[in-house]
Amino acid sequence: MVKIGVAGAYGAFGLKHLDALANIPNAEVTAVFGPNKDKIEALATERDIASACSSFDAFLAADVDAVILSTPTQMHAEQSVQAMEAGKHTFSEIPMADSLEDAETMVAAQERTGVVGMVGHVRRFNPSHQYIRNKIDAGEFNIQQMDAQTYFFRRSNLNAKGEPRSWTDHLLWHHACHTIDLFMYQTGEIPSEVFGLQGPAHPELGIAMDMTIGMKTPTGKLCTLSLSFNNDGPLGSFFRYIGDSGTYIARYDDLVDGREQPIDLSEVAVSTNGIELIDREFIAAIEEGREPNSSFQQGLAAMQVMQKLEDQMGVMKV
Repeated sequence: MVKIGVAGAYGAFGLKHLDALANIPNAEVTAVFGPNKDKIEALATERDIASACSSFDAFLAADVDAVILSTPTQMHAEQSVQAMEAGKHTFSEIPMADSLEDAETMVAAQERTGVVGMVGHVRRFNPSHQYIRNKIDAGEFNIQQMDAQTYFFRRSNLNAKGEPRSWTDHLLWHHACHTIDLFMYQTGEIPSEVFGLQGPAHPELGIAMDMTIGMKTPTGKLCTLSLSFNNDGPLGSFFRYIGDSGTYIARYDDLVDGREQPIDLSEVAVSTNGIELIDREFIAAIEEGREPNSSFQQGLAAMQVMQKLEDQMGVMKV
């Protein structure tokens, strides 16, 4: 049984991880962390979790083998290094950091400590994208272009639960990170050409609210990514795979072909929930003493591309 601590546990993604871990027989959540003492204690009581911690030091001192960090982006690097130095296997939600330099520090800490270090690139694990990956590995599908859209209506600093955030989200250093990693994972190539365009900054948040990113691999595979916090319409991330043997449209854990015919994903993995599948990989890597799919080291390539885009665009960050 792997004893897991979840940080940022009462946030939107902390709760998703708690729900996912409840379905994994060889995982036990033994501690949760959140800065609001009343909220974290109420959550621990509701979920029958042994330790409720309102300080990160106390959280790392709890009876845990590993931690999942669903905390603000700006905390990922420092908390990950601290957790690894404490001997805890560490899973950080994406992005692993908001600069290449901090990501490199995380990779160095993982190599120094020898614990499992993993970043939450859940698109690698969504059954929809796993189905495409299986087709590619079998030689049945070759990507010619990936068209991705990531759209939200977020003109104030609220999280996915509609609650005020203590930090500011970012189109490049969070949401684009998903697609940049996925494109490289599915093609097996690092882009040789990248470009980015951004719209005006929000007058209060100080971040670009619209962005376009283009990538091209050495063999000519293309990716076009459109992102917006201004979109008042269908929300979320949508991926169109255009290939030599068909077209597929992925929406999180669902997949249809180019004619909108649903594709059965029930046999792709042991679950149809991408969060559960990525948590299962984290736990399996701990038990088997191996590098996980989506390790910190593997995640570094996406960080390098994002740093290149920031240098090119002069991306605004709060």
